[in-house]
Amino acid sequence: MRILIPAGALVTAVTASLLLAPSASATPKGDNGTVKIHDAKTGEELRRNEPKVCSFYLDAFGFDATQKVQWHIEAWANNDLDKGETVRTGDFALDGSGHGRTTDMTLPDGQYKLFWNFEGENGKAKHKVFKSDCEPGKPGEEPTKPGEEPTKPGEEPSATPSTGPSAPGGEQPSGAPSPSESTPAGASATQDGASGNLAETGSSAPVGMLAAVAVALAAAGGFLVMRRRKAQQH
Repeated sequence: MRILIPAGALVTAVTASLLLAPSASATPKGDNGTVKIHDAKTGEELRRNEPKVCSFYLDAFGFDATQKVQWHIEAWANNDLDKGETVRTGDFALDGSGHGRTTDMTLPDGQYKLFWNFEGENGKAKHKVFKSDCEPGKPGEEPTKPGEEPTKPGEEPSATPSTGPSAPGGEQPSGAPSPSESTPAGASATQDGASGNLAETGSSAPVGMLAAVAVALAAAGGFLVMRRRKAQQH
């Protein structure tokens, strides 16, 4: 019995080591990291995924030191591109602690899928599905002012013709006749600037005096003729 007890303990120890060996190698070297989608305002130290962003970056941590990474993003749904069309690509090396991040980027509104490949990976690439949502203003668009038509990409704003301001005090523009200078209807202007009657050729005063003298002389002559006739009758 004393010999069987150590033998049983030896068998138990060997069996336990065989059972624990696969679990120790369950996470192969190179596949122990993770990558997250981060809003541009989110710090790199936060290990959380943000599936709805506008301006964003890719944040990787927990990988092997100086591991090389190749990544790309494909259009997935709810956008104008075909599903699976690559819209962004990149590659870089992680730092000594297995951490690294991309620069900030933006994509048109829609759903996308990140594929993260790295040196020494076992199996498929790591991936993340996320949504780009930049409403109300989309990337690359200028904000619309109140009352203005939204400007389409590549289109120049329409020019609105402006009318010149009127002269101060209600004056008419230069070159246009003023109301006081306009000629009344029915009046004809003469060459010397007078309107209405024709210009006189001489003074009317001497003509009136001569006419009065002529009338007086005619009256006096008639009176003398009448007296002479009466005298001859008597």
